[in-house]
Amino acid sequence: MKKKILPVLVAACLLAGCTLTQDDSQSDSQSQNNPTYPTESGVSDSDGDNSSEESEPAENPSVRLLCAGDNLIHTTLYDQAKQYARKAGKSGYDFSYIYEDVKDIVAAADYAVLNQETIITDDYPASGYPDFATPGECGDLMVDIGFDAFSISNNHVLDKGAAGLKSTLKWWSENHPESLVYGASTREKEDEIPVVEINGITFAFLGFMEYINQGHELPSGSDMSVTYLGQTERVKKLVKEADELADVVVVSPHYGLETTGEVQPSQKQMTQDLVDWGADIIIGTQAHTLQPMEWVTKPDGGEAFVFYCLGNFVSHMDIPLGVLGMIGEVTVTKDLETGEITLSEPEALPIVTHYDNDAANSNLKIYRWEDYTEELAAKHGCPGFTYSFAKATFDEQLKIVDYLP
Repeated sequence: MKKKILPVLVAACLLAGCTLTQDDSQSDSQSQNNPTYPTESGVSDSDGDNSSEESEPAENPSVRLLCAGDNLIHTTLYDQAKQYARKAGKSGYDFSYIYEDVKDIVAAADYAVLNQETIITDDYPASGYPDFATPGECGDLMVDIGFDAFSISNNHVLDKGAAGLKSTLKWWSENHPESLVYGASTREKEDEIPVVEINGITFAFLGFMEYINQGHELPSGSDMSVTYLGQTERVKKLVKEADELADVVVVSPHYGLETTGEVQPSQKQMTQDLVDWGADIIIGTQAHTLQPMEWVTKPDGGEAFVFYCLGNFVSHMDIPLGVLGMIGEVTVTKDLETGEITLSEPEALPIVTHYDNDAANSNLKIYRWEDYTEELAAKHGCPGFTYSFAKATFDEQLKIVDYLP
């Protein structure tokens, strides 16, 4: 069972003028960064005398952080979810069939992060490409299956304009205030850095986008705020401040060329910049397909880890690369004596979004690659998709990590 997480929003610059480091408090509680761990005390001996045994050293805390790619809800997914709801005698949408084969892996993580590619809102009718809006039932399900944090820093966050961004922020705050939503905000909160404590380790989360779809830029004077990767000084400032506030800095950049497995030089440079400024884990999205992952050297000689692109968590894309993705995990450990943070055991769970080759592209759902068969692949509705293509892609892009069990 997951430990309950209490999100803490920490204003960058901290206005009060005090400087906080990883050894100081980063929230209203002056002890969050320095949790007290209970030790065992001695018990009475056989003679009845009370004597204390030497305390056992506390075990170094660790967190298994999970991340998933674009939750890209096309019209076919809405249509199917509506049909499943009707079959169950309910109104609205039932998306549960789509995710049933991967929900256990999400639930098992200590903390799970999702790139919510489409805005979640009940103020707009459900809509697909090019201007997405996703009903609240999908957001509810993502929380139910175990996602804790949602990056909304992507090129679709303004598909319904500033009003749509305001609507989705309102939906999350009213329906799931326990969830961490980051990567876009109101102007009032644009300098706040979200920090959470998980198993005694503090994590800061930041999200930046490369671009917004044409015609959807925020108007001058808007009360909504997004941050672009091209705003170098602002991005640098936020990452550095996050590094002072938390043990671990997680950055979700939406970057790179779409539908290519090749990492672009601009992604490489931006990743190194983010790491140099203080990022520890990079969760990349945007390409809508798998890209490699690797260790990146930090200025102090330590190592950060980057997933250049996780691909789609789910979608109804009609190109073979677009139906392949992965769920990533990495273990974060803190040395209680030194405060040193180490990353280890990066793993990947390859996934396939399947839909049948019929008029409705029915039975759309996520499969674990280990459960996917050549027989299923032969029925896939994506033109040009084959089992051998999927296997070759997974073998190439995920070759430096173990597959999740």
